[in-house]
Amino acid sequence: MTEPGDVQLLGREHERERLHAFLDEMRHGGASLIVSGEPGIGKSALVADALRRAEAEGILVLQASGVEYEADVSFSCLNQALLPVLDQLDELTPALAEALRVALGFGTGAVPERLMVCNAALSLLRRVAQDHPVLIALDDMQWVDRASAAVLTFIARRLKGIRIGFLAAVRTEAGEYVEHCDLPALVVEPLDQTASAELMDSRFPSLRPRLRERLLAEAQGNPLAILELPSATFTTASPSPTGVVPLTARLQALFESRIGVLPDATRQVLLVAVLDGTGDLRVLERACRGAMAAGSLDAAERAQLITVDDATARLAFRHPLIRSALVEASTHTERRQAHELLAEALPHDVERRAWHLAEAAIGPDATVAQLLHDASRDMLSRGDSVGAVSALTRAAELSVDGSDRSRRLAEAAYIGAEINGDLQAAQHLLADARRIEPDLSTSLLAACAAVFLMLNEDGHVTTAHRLLVAAIENGSHGFSASDGPLVEAMHTLLLLCWFGGRPELWEPFYRALNRMEPAPPDVLAYASKTFPDPVRTAVSSLPDAPAIYASLATEPDPTRVMRIGTAAVYVDRLADCRERSWVTVRQGRDGGPTRRYIGALKHLCLDAYLSGRWDEQDALADEALDVCAANGFPFFSWYFWFHKGLVAAVRGQHDIASEWAGKTLGWAASRGVHSAEVFAHHVEVLSALGQGDLERAYEHATAVSPPGVLASHVPHATWVMYDLVESATRLGRAADADAHVQVMREADVGAISPRMLMLQRGAAALVAPDDEAVELFRIALSTPSSESWPFERARIELAYGERLRRMRLVVDAREPLLSALDVFQRLGAHPWVTRTRTELRATGHQAPRAPKDATGQLTAQELEIAKLAAGGLSNKEIGAKLFLSHRTVGSHLYKTFPKLGITSRAALRDALATLDNEHELQ
Repeated sequence: MTEPGDVQLLGREHERERLHAFLDEMRHGGASLIVSGEPGIGKSALVADALRRAEAEGILVLQASGVEYEADVSFSCLNQALLPVLDQLDELTPALAEALRVALGFGTGAVPERLMVCNAALSLLRRVAQDHPVLIALDDMQWVDRASAAVLTFIARRLKGIRIGFLAAVRTEAGEYVEHCDLPALVVEPLDQTASAELMDSRFPSLRPRLRERLLAEAQGNPLAILELPSATFTTASPSPTGVVPLTARLQALFESRIGVLPDATRQVLLVAVLDGTGDLRVLERACRGAMAAGSLDAAERAQLITVDDATARLAFRHPLIRSALVEASTHTERRQAHELLAEALPHDVERRAWHLAEAAIGPDATVAQLLHDASRDMLSRGDSVGAVSALTRAAELSVDGSDRSRRLAEAAYIGAEINGDLQAAQHLLADARRIEPDLSTSLLAACAAVFLMLNEDGHVTTAHRLLVAAIENGSHGFSASDGPLVEAMHTLLLLCWFGGRPELWEPFYRALNRMEPAPPDVLAYASKTFPDPVRTAVSSLPDAPAIYASLATEPDPTRVMRIGTAAVYVDRLADCRERSWVTVRQGRDGGPTRRYIGALKHLCLDAYLSGRWDEQDALADEALDVCAANGFPFFSWYFWFHKGLVAAVRGQHDIASEWAGKTLGWAASRGVHSAEVFAHHVEVLSALGQGDLERAYEHATAVSPPGVLASHVPHATWVMYDLVESATRLGRAADADAHVQVMREADVGAISPRMLMLQRGAAALVAPDDEAVELFRIALSTPSSESWPFERARIELAYGERLRRMRLVVDAREPLLSALDVFQRLGAHPWVTRTRTELRATGHQAPRAPKDATGQLTAQELEIAKLAAGGLSNKEIGAKLFLSHRTVGSHLYKTFPKLGITSRAALRDALATLDNEHELQ
């Protein structure tokens, strides 16, 4: 039942019950809820009703709201929310407390890592919740600054078991926020006809019937319009008899009419409050001196346009359209003067001051442009690349000199293309830069942006390489290692050379690297030794490695994190980057920079393959392909085709593997992406080995690097060198196998990493005579950390067992074969399971029989689902086939695993094959 005074909640019984249930849930163990709907639909009234009940029940309410004009100011909304409890910061560890102080602008120091800020805010709220339940109430989520949104949604996902609630209101047109948040949602729909009429009659019982019906029709169930439009008819002309004016335009005009009757002083203060965006009365007082004492806000309060919270000294607008109307009703001069006042009131807030000065500028202003340019670098260093592009674009507009304007647009284009993944915007920015300064041939960032655009438009790698090399060699940077654009260009050139995969492409890279003074930056120098040609240069990088990887723990810049991950690939240090790569992926899922998101997925896929987490690898590859498609990055799709093919190959899905490899080879040939061709050969090698097609395996392995050669600047040759030796040995090509083992020894690839050492030792054991092989195999399997690479270690165990059996040491052979079988079954490496079982049978080993009634334990539906899953279908695909939800499919599989005596999806195929064999024998 609607209580007296709650007329705005008429017809909202269902929504109120849902919110009351939410409060009960949060009070007993944490809960989150997003309330979404169109402007004026009643979100704020519903949330206010919930907050009144929360406060009555002793819940501490922490309120904040997003502000359209504050969306570029990092952590502004988080500052609002946490301000009332910051006195408890000292209860946190010094590191967490300091991180939060710096992020919120109450401390100085290095920009804290986003994850540190998230954990600090959550820890603070956990501390407060020990005394009483806490409710974070967030209004206008669509305008919350990205940094605050990331922290608050991080908190919202981790409330289980804590007496904390997260309640946010967001406009329907900002629905991507709800999708990104992935939190429970309550969608507030327009009122039905009965409730709309009851609401209008409760406030305006004497309306003429025809006018009443007309207003109800125009309101379209929007409560705010229902309550406000009749008032407008008393002071304005009747609604136009032709057509229905769009609701938002009608409400905008209504608020403007209400604002127009306010005193000039009140409108000025309100305009300053809108453009400030924080609602902080102290900022208003500094900007509009004496305004508070003069009661300039009184008229707005009486008109019910704003509320003022004396406890927090904050102003809040009753509806976001009031803010929009204030801006629309103001003149250009009034807005400019308001921004000037705010800039003067914020002398120590560099970023916000720069933005206000930029908005106050009448024309080009070199000083303000430089302030914004400097602010963009700060934004970029803390991972706010979207804000950096906005700042650079505005700085370009304010630039006095054409070359400065073009340079800043080019830099914005580069960040947009290389970091954000917004290629369409980057293309427009680069085109604008070229219109201002047609000859951008020596602009490094323009060249970098053009390279990424060219690659994604099916351009040839050689053409892109030529363009970038020319820009580097003809630039005015003097090869200074402190020149930011030069460093960015060198990292881009490193990737281009690797894509091309030909030694001659690297010559200008090394030439430029050697000219950098006083020395290349640490990550660039390290990557130049580990990534292009690790066989010849990686060992020299070993002294630099500890400091590089140690820096990841506190590194806030996702670009540096990604570049360290790239440097780690061929020296087997991806596990050191795993945690920070996951942070970047989670940021990407929450709307963070797309290119960094894709880069982190690349490294996690490789890490998952090497460490035997193939289900994760496959799922991440699918996610990455979706990201590439959705964001217009087709060029990077080949990398994830490789991972799809790799998983298919090792699991025996040979047709699928060949399809991915063939697709990659066809795509790469016309674009000069030789590295993609190498990756496709790797897939074909493993697929052929799995099928026992040794000639084809040898053919593809030698396509990567000939026997007796570890090809120059083909780093992936180290990933197939064992495959080449194995296929050559089993084909009887002893000379080729020996030559390859010899070159591995001469290059000392084992010094690169423990994995390389294991593979080098394993390959040496393959070609050794029997009297030496046994000891060499043991040495290979005793390599430190060899368990970290389960598939490759198990293959060496299999080869060891095969050699022992051929030496008629059948009892000794069983131990390595059983160990290998266990790993292959766990991974789902079906071809190697079959091969190992064959060897075990040859030793006289009898596999334990499955229980005769094992299939009887499975229901018909469980058995059908298990067979489909064993065939490689995902839960979603199985669900579509059987008309079940993917969750139901997952539940059936969860019950099936223990019945079959397995622990993972990867082992299904072999478990079902065993059952089939048992039935045939019965």
